[in-house]
Amino acid sequence: MKYKDYYAILGVPRDASVDDIKTAYRRLARKYHPDVSKEKNAEERFKEVSEAYEALKDTEKRAAYDQLGTHRPGEDFRPPPDWGQHFAREGGFAPGQGFEDIDLADLFAGLAAGRTRGAGPRSDRPLPGSDYEAVVRISFEQAFHGTEIDLELAALEWDPHGGMRRVPHRVRTRIPRGVANGEKLRVPGKGGRGSNGGPNGDLYLDIEVVEHPLYRVAGNDIYVDLPLAPWEAVLGASVRLPTPAGPVSLKVAPGTRAGQQLRLANRGMARGSASGHLYAVVRIEVPTVVDDEAKALYRKLAESAHFDPRAKLVQEA
Repeated sequence: MKYKDYYAILGVPRDASVDDIKTAYRRLARKYHPDVSKEKNAEERFKEVSEAYEALKDTEKRAAYDQLGTHRPGEDFRPPPDWGQHFAREGGFAPGQGFEDIDLADLFAGLAAGRTRGAGPRSDRPLPGSDYEAVVRISFEQAFHGTEIDLELAALEWDPHGGMRRVPHRVRTRIPRGVANGEKLRVPGKGGRGSNGGPNGDLYLDIEVVEHPLYRVAGNDIYVDLPLAPWEAVLGASVRLPTPAGPVSLKVAPGTRAGQQLRLANRGMARGSASGHLYAVVRIEVPTVVDDEAKALYRKLAESAHFDPRAKLVQEA
């Protein structure tokens, strides 16, 4: 069996907390996700990171991994003599079974399956399938409207002749509208197949929503900047505003201030029958290129206007 240093793969110390391990996994998963990464060997690195996380996020599997000792990455090794008595039997590996024909990922998947099932692969009891976890990276539009995704997983299943085997596992599932960045979704029955009439495992999706250049999300509310010319803010205007559901005509009242939030009810993220709101945050944009005619108008305004934007500063001084 070839040794893999799961701690080094995630870039964390051996005494790292569960939260540190999760944070490292999320960071690396974003970096190497095959759908978006431009890194070399992104798919291979993503699989390594996912495998390491699966072993270290679980307290019992992490303890079993630590009991294997430390070795050089890629070095052939065997578990300690008493390791199988404590862990392998529970994982469905028969006493004395060799470890040469399996890799570390299969070994720890077997531990999880054995602990959940309470029986080895040759048991005639109904055995539930293993749960799986995958990072899903979607666009803001997909999160807003909901979407369907296809996943290619390498599932682990019990081999009728003993041990475990990897089989392709394709999953098509729907992401509901209004899903949030960092949310974990459970998809019942989309994990590994059960044996002897046992139920399938579940699939857990770690959702990552790509940032949008216009929209910002806070809870179920959406915020978008609304640039206004000075005269639009002073005199009022009707402007066209993009929203995730399509452009709308927005009435700006005279005397609108910078930083003011104009609410469009029920145009935020929708979860079931409830919807958040969309807020247009006013920004006053000053023209940077002004011709002579416009300059003359601004001078006339400056001479005739009775407005001091710094009056409050003088009062407080």
